[in-house]
Amino acid sequence: MALDSDPLHALLLDGEGGARALPPEQVDRWTPEQGLLWLHLDYTDPQAKHWLENHSGLPELAVDALLAENTRPRAVTLNQHLLLALRGVNTNPGADPEDMVSIRLCVSAGRIISTRKRRLLSVVKLVDDLQQGQGPCNSADLLVQLNERLVERMGQTVENLDDELSELELSLLTDAQSEMRHAVRNLRRQCISLRRYYSPQRDAFNQLQSERLEWLTTDHRLALREISDRLLRHIEDLDMLRERAAMAQEELASQQSEQLNLRMYVLSIISAIFLPLGFLTGLLGINVGGIPGADNDNAFMMFLISLVLMVGGLFWLFRRWRWL
Repeated sequence: MALDSDPLHALLLDGEGGARALPPEQVDRWTPEQGLLWLHLDYTDPQAKHWLENHSGLPELAVDALLAENTRPRAVTLNQHLLLALRGVNTNPGADPEDMVSIRLCVSAGRIISTRKRRLLSVVKLVDDLQQGQGPCNSADLLVQLNERLVERMGQTVENLDDELSELELSLLTDAQSEMRHAVRNLRRQCISLRRYYSPQRDAFNQLQSERLEWLTTDHRLALREISDRLLRHIEDLDMLRERAAMAQEELASQQSEQLNLRMYVLSIISAIFLPLGFLTGLLGINVGGIPGADNDNAFMMFLISLVLMVGGLFWLFRRWRWL
């Protein structure tokens, strides 16, 4: 039974870096002698799900892995099939990088079936390379190149975060504090989220290197090891960025505390100056007999002059004590 709906793509690789599209009605008539088949499906499509469960010829465990809603990066061997769950940075327009996009693969020497829910630009680039005759030649090549592009986009995201944090550090003393706090907090959140997703991916790469598959050669294992090492460097960079973001947050908190202390200090000085003035005005404002100067027309002016002299004396005293 042929696919009832068009797959995202069905490509027949020619073994020389190129590929041609295979019509959906010919997918079930495909044989390994025709070349490597790469079938890419949307696992949320009911018709694609029906075809995987009933007509793909895959083991039940492989079908369950391809249709799983929630996945964690891993690599498992099932006979001569390699089951992979990988994640890529969401670089789609308007998306958050830490909102990772998952791809599930069942790879064998003659056929690759992959599923996803959202578009993954690493897969789009790989398909473009195949259409231009510069893509992978076999299953192992496709696996290596896909992982390489996933890690490459992860590296670009880490570099963008590094640049963003550097700009925040430079403008730490000039930008509005509320905006800075929000920006640093958001960047630190991205670093933590990406770090949480990158680590299981490296574990999957390490598992992949240890799998014994006939079609996975030593050269491919070495390439996967190099990709795993690059991913480890990105993880270490994320750890460093997270620490730098934490230090930036501490610096912002310190600045906020200094500003608060300065304002409280100014208010304390003002209170110290007006405390005796308030005491004297309150004392002379009581409505009882015997208030000094009550019968003197110049008493009010003399009282004002004495208050001004008192304020001047307090300023001189605070300056001498180096409070001002």
